[in-house]
Amino acid sequence: MSKDILPRHLRSQAVALAHDVMMVPIAWLLAYWLRYNLEVVPAAYYTDALVGLLFVLPIQLTAFMLFGLYRGIWRFASLPDIVRILKAVAVGTVVSVALLFIFTRAGGVPRSVPVIHAILLVMLLSGPRLIYRLLKDHRLDLSPGKRVLIVGSGKAGEMLARDILRNRRGDYSPVAFVDDKQRRQGREIHGIPVSGTCDDIPRLCEELGIDIVMLAIPSASSRQMRRVVELCEQADIPFRSVPQLNDLISGDVQINNLRTVSIEDLLGRDPVSLDWESIDSALSGKVILITGAGGSIGSELCRQLATIKPARLVLLEISEFNLYTIEMELLSNYPDLSLECHLGDITDQPMVENLFAQTKPEVVFHAAAYKHVPMLEHQLRQAVRNNILGTRILAQSADRFKCGVFVLVSTDKAVNPANVMGACKRGAEIYCQNLDAHSDTKFITVRFGNVLGSAGSVIPLFRKQIEAGGPVTVTDPRMERYFMTIPEACQLIMQTVVLGEGGEIFVLDMGEPIKISYLAEQMIHLSGRTPDVDIHIEYIGLRPGEKLYEELFHEMEHLHKTAHEKVFLAHHRDVDWHWLLNSLDEMKAACDTINDDELKRVLGQLVPEHSESVEPEVVSVHK
Repeated sequence: MSKDILPRHLRSQAVALAHDVMMVPIAWLLAYWLRYNLEVVPAAYYTDALVGLLFVLPIQLTAFMLFGLYRGIWRFASLPDIVRILKAVAVGTVVSVALLFIFTRAGGVPRSVPVIHAILLVMLLSGPRLIYRLLKDHRLDLSPGKRVLIVGSGKAGEMLARDILRNRRGDYSPVAFVDDKQRRQGREIHGIPVSGTCDDIPRLCEELGIDIVMLAIPSASSRQMRRVVELCEQADIPFRSVPQLNDLISGDVQINNLRTVSIEDLLGRDPVSLDWESIDSALSGKVILITGAGGSIGSELCRQLATIKPARLVLLEISEFNLYTIEMELLSNYPDLSLECHLGDITDQPMVENLFAQTKPEVVFHAAAYKHVPMLEHQLRQAVRNNILGTRILAQSADRFKCGVFVLVSTDKAVNPANVMGACKRGAEIYCQNLDAHSDTKFITVRFGNVLGSAGSVIPLFRKQIEAGGPVTVTDPRMERYFMTIPEACQLIMQTVVLGEGGEIFVLDMGEPIKISYLAEQMIHLSGRTPDVDIHIEYIGLRPGEKLYEELFHEMEHLHKTAHEKVFLAHHRDVDWHWLLNSLDEMKAACDTINDDELKRVLGQLVPEHSESVEPEVVSVHK
């Protein structure tokens, strides 16, 4: 059969078999030669050796087959292959000696020959295999590739080094590992030394002539990633990272699918641990309505909720394109999902009431809102109409049609609001919290800060500015914000359905605030450029309605722990119910007549933290 039509794996097995066939007689005859001190073997014994070979060769080859010597590939020869060789040689030798004794009394076989033969045969079979792998792994060619320093000598680092060594093209050449674990110092992995800790990265990069640093720490926290990235930046060496742990576990990517370090790696936090059993029990099999379903939070809620098999997922979205996009994604990824998509505005009361009457939602996640702070400073009517009055329309419909749970997605900007957007979200919070005392529906508010990469957030803006060559505009070098990932925020929102009894404000643990100037600098670094050298950072001052620091709860809300470590409870302040209803009616009238002065007055009364207007009458109202 020609080489072209014989499959490659069969050619490899044939070559391996031919090699082993030759090694058996070589080892057998060498054993005789060594037995006679490297001198000429007596003729009588030489004849017996050839006769004995008639037994040894077929028996030994049969043992090779039985122990699977040809299932492995020489390119990846390792300890299990050596063990199989030892077993095959041992069994073959014992059986050969036994048959020689039965048929020939083994008279012409010195006792030492089988032992020497077995030792030689193991060496002749395993040696070429290991040498072949060594040559392949180290790619003895004229292209040494880029010199690599690998951060992390654990499982991920070992796998990465192995894959690099096996790469036939030889693009990279691993030179050393660094690892903070002391027990790994001085060790070698695939012949590559662990030469120091992460603090030694700048020094080792200079001493070893490193061309690129590869981060093999997929389970590292954001704090650890920031430290390592800063050390790489000190060394002024490019760096890449292996995929994140969740992606590796899911099998979506391989360890050698290197990627650039993203800003999410540096700002993200430890994975959230959720009570999925309780969440599934509370939401599975329910009709769930999501408003703002095409937005950053709304669309991620759709993805998360689709996995727990609701009876029906009802999407409400004002943007035709956003609704179409999330609809196509859900239908593609969850073909068995019962899905309804409705194009509409939450301020359209007849439409909202008709939607509730038709779909009878049991759980509502209200994520629809206007949120662009500077823009809404000059759009008071639209902000009030959408964020407060639209919320009232939805909440009233949830109450009227006996919805079980209504979750309002709020923001840290509702705390001591310095802008129209925050004041309007605080107004929506006040209405939902107080409506809870007058309804069988559980009204829950969830409050959190910025989410990484959400539409209109600072990260997409910085990316566009960096791509355009700058400048990157930062309002103030002191400005800080809280950040969390969109999936984390949505998972914690779902967790509050389990925790809530109605009327609560749940505050999500946002970790430590991040300076926006640090965010800008890191994003420039991650793009491969240098701040204020390649791309300038320009400080433009606070925009209308912006604060230097955001707060997650008011000092009078008395934050308490809940059953979930990342969810806190803020006790809300009740207001007189009839006064509240009258205030919202006045808001609606002012919106209908486009009277911004009246809107400012009423909003100031409803949210006194935003204005020095008259405080609302505070009373104690219990459900």
